Amino acid sequence: MELSFNAAQETERLVTWTRDTILITLKRDGAVVGVSGGVDSSTVLYLLVRALGPERVIAVMMPDRDSSPESAALAGQMAEALGVRTILFDITPALVGMRCYERRDAAVQRAIPEYNPAVDKVKIVLPQDLLTSASLNVFSAVVVKPDGSEIRRRLHPREFNEIVAASNLKQRTRMMTLYLEAESRNYAVAGTAQKNEHELGFFVKYGDGGADLQPVHHLFKTQVYQVAEYLGVPAAIRERPPTTDTYSAECTQEEFFYRLPFATLDAIWEAEENGHAPEEIASALGLTRQQVDNALFDIHRKEQTTEYLRMPVLSPTPVRAAQEAEVISG
Repeated sequence: MELSFNAAQETERLVTWTRDTILITLKRDGAVVGVSGGVDSSTVLYLLVRALGPERVIAVMMPDRDSSPESAALAGQMAEALGVRTILFDITPALVGMRCYERRDAAVQRAIPEYNPAVDKVKIVLPQDLLTSASLNVFSAVVVKPDGSEIRRRLHPREFNEIVAASNLKQRTRMMTLYLEAESRNYAVAGTAQKNEHELGFFVKYGDGGADLQPVHHLFKTQVYQVAEYLGVPAAIRERPPTTDTYSAECTQEEFFYRLPFATLDAIWEAEENGHAPEEIASALGLTRQQVDNALFDIHRKEQTTEYLRMPVLSPTPVRAAQEAEVISG
């Protein structure tokens, strides 16, 4: 059961939509995009260049001390090949000033006293047995010692919340940097979130979720890969395992959040959206009914528990309007 998708047709539609949105709707002169060497940001960069030309696009690389050097190298090589201007902005000093690492490491040490931030690496992960167990999304901290050995402990809510809150400073600092570069040029900020990230809540509110336009917002991750291939995004980027690029220890997005390979996740999700019954999905994908049920339970639970991230800013109804509504309903 494959996703029904015409990458060429959708790409051309998105090129036109992106151009019209930036130049006509937003009335901006160009666009900036944060690039990380991942397939999502690379695909958006290629779309922007097709829509506006390289002279109206700026690629901003914003590593911190936990970032993989490979990420900046791949992003820089890609931007150079496209003829796009790049800006490299190391956000580490800002994060130090906001006590990002200090607060994160203190929370990790409460969970794993053996953690030594001077030499150890750390990441947080979810259970990877989703197809065999309908387990909840309970995170664990993993400390990786210099010799490669690991210490894994389940996180209590307090430590988990503090680690995530501190880590989210990275995405929010990058958002501020992008708007600084965009506003100084009358440019728009192009976001890079796709459907998996947005609908399941794998983004930071007012961080990487903050943008003026989101060209691939509606695409499953597997569809982004197809658009990337059509656009000519380098194979080194398309074949690289998607990472969080947030924690000091290497951590894939599947390990940190999704719990399933994207091909399986997207096929199950898209099939259900198209009205296919779990038994039908299981048969088509060579899975058991229980495995499909486990995946769908996880999808729906993530949608529900992260709904607040997708809400607009809430405010009370003005008194006059509330009184009129009460009269009408009465």
